Amino acid sequence: MGRKVLVIGAVAAGTKTAAKMKRENPKAEVVVVTKDEYISYAGCGLPYYIGGVIEEKKELVVKTPEDFKLLTGIDVFTKHEAVGVDKALKRVDVKDLSTGEMKHYTYDDLVIATGASPFVPPIEGRDLKGVFPVRTVNDAQAIRELVDQGAVKKAVVIGGGFIGLEVAENLHEKGIEVAIVELVPHILPPFDEEMALYAQNYMVDQGVRIYTSEKVLSLTGEADNVRKVITDQREIEADLVIMSVGVRPNNQLAKEIGLALGPTGAIRVNEYMETSEKNIYAVGDCAENVNLITGQPAWYPMGSTANKMGRIAGINLAKGEKDSLKGVLGTTIVKLFKLNAGKTGLSERDAVKAGFEVETALVPANDRAHYYPGYREIITKLIVDKASHKILGAQVVGEGVVDKPIDIIATAITFGAKVEDLEKLDLAYAPPFSMAMSSTILAANVLSNKLTGRVKGIGPIEMRNRAKELQIIDVRDEGSFMIGTIPGAVNIPSGELYMRAEELDKNKETVLVCKIGKNAYLAYLKLKELGFEQLRILEGGMNAYPFERE
Repeated sequence: MGRKVLVIGAVAAGTKTAAKMKRENPKAEVVVVTKDEYISYAGCGLPYYIGGVIEEKKELVVKTPEDFKLLTGIDVFTKHEAVGVDKALKRVDVKDLSTGEMKHYTYDDLVIATGASPFVPPIEGRDLKGVFPVRTVNDAQAIRELVDQGAVKKAVVIGGGFIGLEVAENLHEKGIEVAIVELVPHILPPFDEEMALYAQNYMVDQGVRIYTSEKVLSLTGEADNVRKVITDQREIEADLVIMSVGVRPNNQLAKEIGLALGPTGAIRVNEYMETSEKNIYAVGDCAENVNLITGQPAWYPMGSTANKMGRIAGINLAKGEKDSLKGVLGTTIVKLFKLNAGKTGLSERDAVKAGFEVETALVPANDRAHYYPGYREIITKLIVDKASHKILGAQVVGEGVVDKPIDIIATAITFGAKVEDLEKLDLAYAPPFSMAMSSTILAANVLSNKLTGRVKGIGPIEMRNRAKELQIIDVRDEGSFMIGTIPGAVNIPSGELYMRAEELDKNKETVLVCKIGKNAYLAYLKLKELGFEQLRILEGGMNAYPFERE
């Protein structure tokens, strides 16, 4: 008789652990219990079900308990909640939520995969009809029914993270007037400000209203139905309110067992997915991760990470060999209308907070050859450690392909690459797929120029904050300059610099501006030749400048 393994939770990590364990040790007796109605469902697909992109609910459910049993030989009991664990007896008390009956399961090894739950702020009106989180299939189904019935004309999404933004997009595409309220200064909080603002401006251009740095105070309604969202700055009408403020790890059972929690509030595990108690493992959104760069505890509640954790736990539970997960990077991506935004590793903000002295590059480029039909611009922000030149992180936004460069950079970080390594990668090239010098290599080249002192740059945020004290020269042609430029800039086209250099003050810090940064760099070299020393270029040029223009 094989080992008895009990898994609590059955979305991504729980079912992955159970299935891998059973494959590695077919004699094992594996049982899965979950308080949910569904197992192994695609939580990341819920916004697209709401919008009708995914037409049928059944498409979200990867496996039914019956399918899972047939495929793996594992029994899955839905609507069964684990309410207590006796570590001495190695027994779990489980309540059948359909009948109220108490059941008892013994185990040799226990796996906790209880996931995470939406955080709903304790505001007045949160229990009104028409107020929903987006975490389960039932949440998405209830929202979609209201939308399909034509009962929703105006919606407010509270929270500007990935799920909230995806729901906002899908509701807008259904013809609903959508507003987003975000507590922090920009949407996409994990991204750096200039990258997040680029995406934010794009969504506003699509017709989504976005209110940042605003706190929701309450919700008001009529006849128990939500009608308004009250913030500290305004009132917004709403027939539907989506609570997308974030999630919290489901750690209550772990606390009752006495398992150690990490600083993130999730269950502390080692690289083998073992908890502080022998023979108890934790995986998925309820368990803590390690940041691969800093080595510090982190928490990345994502399906991709959950599946990796489940596989590792399954291998180790089988006791045939030992496998480990050293850490993760929090690599993620989101689609917002036609815009894509991806991120891996540390943001500049988090890298500085972690104690690194960083250098960054902000580089617009095309996702394929500019002469090939259908090319689109993407903007890459690359972050490295100034001392070691090791890559710390990257963010890529734009209408073009961003998953490829993000995955390349995630791979490079995983293997400890330096910016010089990234410059020399032998990447696939043909006009339909990439520029001859890919966007990733181009960003590495710019960063290498900065690290070696060939050029000095200034980012959009510093530029905005210091504009009044700088001498700003827009080196584009007059027509481009007239369409829009940095407030306070003077137009001297690049070809006229030699003739008009006397118009400039050599003793004043000068910033050169162009469309994407290339012509500004050439102008930089010209002025250097003429003896100018206090020179910088606006990184990313006007294409990556997310602030007001004149």
